[in-house]
Amino acid sequence: MQEHFAAALLFDMDGTLVDSTGAVESLWGVWCERHGIDLLEVIRVCHGTRTEDTVRLVAPHLDAVTETAWLEALEASITEGQRPVDGAAELLAGLPQERWAVVTSAALPVARMRFDYCRLPLPEVLITAEVVRHGKPAPDPYLLAAERLGVPAKDCIVFEDAPAGLAAALAAGCRVVLVGNHVPAAPGVIGRIADYREVRVEAAGGGLSLRLPPGSQVE
Repeated sequence: MQEHFAAALLFDMDGTLVDSTGAVESLWGVWCERHGIDLLEVIRVCHGTRTEDTVRLVAPHLDAVTETAWLEALEASITEGQRPVDGAAELLAGLPQERWAVVTSAALPVARMRFDYCRLPLPEVLITAEVVRHGKPAPDPYLLAAERLGVPAKDCIVFEDAPAGLAAALAAGCRVVLVGNHVPAAPGVIGRIADYREVRVEAAGGGLSLRLPPGSQVE
């Protein structure tokens, strides 16, 4: 097994801890039909980015604040099409609260709904869309999570699945473990996993020892 040491672990949510592709694409499908917008174009850019940032990008002619409020209210009500990634609940339940955080581009009500529905433990540090001025791919969300945990970002390992999230984590100076096969590896990526069933974490020297399963190495 690969072994890596970190002061803290930072997790994206959608696609990383929660397989929510069905719920997310259902949400955007309703919105695109409402406004006559190409769903494929939205899907191409929405994963890993804040709802408001996606709206501004694909529909600059619409009022982003109004549309974001409508989308986030609807998203918080959609429970079908989501499930926890295998092994995520067990891994999170064993982590010291001061050593992990969730950093998501979703709004707080959506994040709370997903964690409750998927029966995942909520962290004490939860960074959502509302609390940062610049969302992913800017480094701000990961920098804020590290700050609130009281550790340097460069000593954190991030779990991510989307291009915007990978860019944000690397820009913050973090090392990254990719979840799934949606993003090519880049310098700073230390591994790739399908799920958490064979990931092991133990307390070590005031931080955490992370062991990734065989075959998780990246080229």
